[in-house]
Amino acid sequence: MDLSFNSPKRQHPVLLNSLTSHQRSHIKGHLVNSVNKLYRIFPSFFPLHPELSLGSRIIDNFSDWFSFNISNKEKNDKICLQQLDNIVLKSSSSPSTAIVVTDASIKNNIATSILHTHIANSLLIKTLHHVAFVTSTEAELFVIRCSINQAYTKENISKIIVVTDSIYAAKKIFNSSSHSYQVHVVAILSDLHCFFASNQNNSIELWECPSHLNWNLYKAVNSNSKAFNPLPIYPCKMSWDYSKKIECDDILNTWKITFQASDEKERHFLNLLDDNFNVIEPSYTRGSLWLQSFRHSNSLYAHTMRAITNHTPIGKYRLRFFLSEEFKCSCETYPIKSRRHILHNCMRFNGYWNPRRDSLSHFVIFLVANPNAFTFANNSTSTGLSNP
Repeated sequence: MDLSFNSPKRQHPVLLNSLTSHQRSHIKGHLVNSVNKLYRIFPSFFPLHPELSLGSRIIDNFSDWFSFNISNKEKNDKICLQQLDNIVLKSSSSPSTAIVVTDASIKNNIATSILHTHIANSLLIKTLHHVAFVTSTEAELFVIRCSINQAYTKENISKIIVVTDSIYAAKKIFNSSSHSYQVHVVAILSDLHCFFASNQNNSIELWECPSHLNWNLYKAVNSNSKAFNPLPIYPCKMSWDYSKKIECDDILNTWKITFQASDEKERHFLNLLDDNFNVIEPSYTRGSLWLQSFRHSNSLYAHTMRAITNHTPIGKYRLRFFLSEEFKCSCETYPIKSRRHILHNCMRFNGYWNPRRDSLSHFVIFLVANPNAFTFANNSTSTGLSNP
């Protein structure tokens, strides 16, 4: 058990505080769970805070004073780099413009948040923060909070440009609904309110800079954030989002182990690959790779699930549930109509051809191009009727 207030001379050799992070990860039990929950930080919500109230929000009163510049697939890397270089060039002779480049990285469960503030083409300030057991979104939002606070308190600054690789976190600033990041959001909005109210010409721009661009200013910040190798000191507080992430990861790992050990899964489940040809695993973030491929189509999702689980009116299915039904393929080139035969050999389903039909993206394209594959005829889902 955790005895944080005991003298080091009296500490037991297997005290939780004396164990390494690897050893702690293998310890399970009610006492350990109680200690972990004791150090959780519960989020604070401000549903009635003035900065989040209708009519008082930044987006209600200062909607033209801030902007997002997002890097998307339509812009190639060269255009993005040129735009970022132009920002630096325009502000190089302007002492009223502050460019803040931010980055956050997580190593050994410790987040390193760092920002560089440039004014008139000179690097004036480097700021570094460390915090343990938080998510990447929390770390990114915190460093954006620090960058805005640091820039707006400088004298004669009328324009703030924040460059980040996490525009997803930056968008949380203007989300007025209740969420676990409201502590940071309220602090940022209060600073922006003061900044905008002090001068009607003040403005802020948030620019996305993906890490793969290797833009010079961002590369310097990114290398600084990754240069540290801190280790957590136990006991240590854990954020609410981090606690939820750990629990979700444990559930997913248990599900994966159980699923991989299933005999029925090996016989009937179709393992599909992602675009990098890795086996797709379950995920709870951003809809997972599976749901992103179905374009919000319930029928396509049902179609895909029938094919993946092999619960579809084909010969293999009939041999399991409807022994009196015909199990040969109507193309008459294969004795038993199987899933593999339909995907790779049957000439009745040649609306789309790609040898990598074991990848999810190509598999979905095949189903869209061949709507009669793996479907029940005449919507008769309760019998073994085949497609026409």
